[in-house]
Amino acid sequence: MRILVVSTAVGPIGQGRGGGVEVTIGSLVRGLADRGHQLMVLAPEGSEPCGCPMGAVAGQLQPPWQQQPRDAPVLQPPDGVLANLWREAWALQGRHHVVLNLGYDWLPLWLGPCFTTPVLHLISMGSLSRAMDDVIGDVAVAHPGRLAFHSRSQMESFGIRHGVVVGNGFDLNTYRFVQEPEPLLGWVGRIAPEKGLEDAAAAAALLHMPLAVWGRLEDPAYKNRVTADHPACDFRWQGFLPPVRLRQELGRCAALLMTPRWQEAFGNGVVEAMACGVPVVAYRRGGPQETVDHGLTGFLVEPGRIGDLAAMVERAVRLDRHRIRRRCQERFGIAPFAQRLEEWILAAVGPDTLRSRC
Repeated sequence: MRILVVSTAVGPIGQGRGGGVEVTIGSLVRGLADRGHQLMVLAPEGSEPCGCPMGAVAGQLQPPWQQQPRDAPVLQPPDGVLANLWREAWALQGRHHVVLNLGYDWLPLWLGPCFTTPVLHLISMGSLSRAMDDVIGDVAVAHPGRLAFHSRSQMESFGIRHGVVVGNGFDLNTYRFVQEPEPLLGWVGRIAPEKGLEDAAAAAALLHMPLAVWGRLEDPAYKNRVTADHPACDFRWQGFLPPVRLRQELGRCAALLMTPRWQEAFGNGVVEAMACGVPVVAYRRGGPQETVDHGLTGFLVEPGRIGDLAAMVERAVRLDRHRIRRRCQERFGIAPFAQRLEEWILAAVGPDTLRSRC
């Protein structure tokens, strides 16, 4: 198949603004190319190469939905890169069997039925906005096979009970396994209120362990507030690292904390830690409750229970790190992810479309 992939409009690939989409796009391109498909990616200008031909598109970046109130209207900046991406996708659609949207935005979901080439959507976040809920619901009714999700919890946040769940995939050979960690806790994510850094800080303070924080600084005022509110926490601010460097660093941690205040669609940080042999203590919420094998690769805790979070860290550090790594390899490699994607795309596109565009 010839597949046109349209990336997120919130930022160039490789700068961290796109969050988990930046990991997904690399795994998706490599995995589907390994299965014999031809891919092209459209992404905002300034994006790093992702292993296939790329069209760089200029324009003003799209405001992320997670920074908007739930009742916010749909925003369309002047000369917006979102509109420009989809103008280019419209022009290129005839050369491809399918267009695959990775952006969590209203425009491609609304515009998809107008294309002559099937437009599929891999939804990257859970329910955040009434406008997004409505347009995703419309697609789920009219073209249910054209939607896929990273986790069942994410899918159900939109009120969808039956649909396609593809998980995610990772190049696990690029993650450095560490058998003997430092006495250090880790936390990975955008530094923003919905990620719940303050709960990890409180647990680290209870345990008298330093907390290494990796992630893009999205809300400086929030960072300052968390730091001021938790003077007993020994923060080790690591900043945003390119993926290849983060994969070498995570293994230093005795355990990773995942403490979101929202419904994580998947929780890439969980898998990235486990790939390094690091056990994960996560809130029983969203995607992480499906990626953590309780008692095997980490532990799940009810959200907001800081004492339980700290207690589970003390148990997690005794887990077998080799076993954690092996379990991660069984569940989250690129090859099975690409196979699930291919099965979804083939079922959604159908043989007639493939034959007509040969």
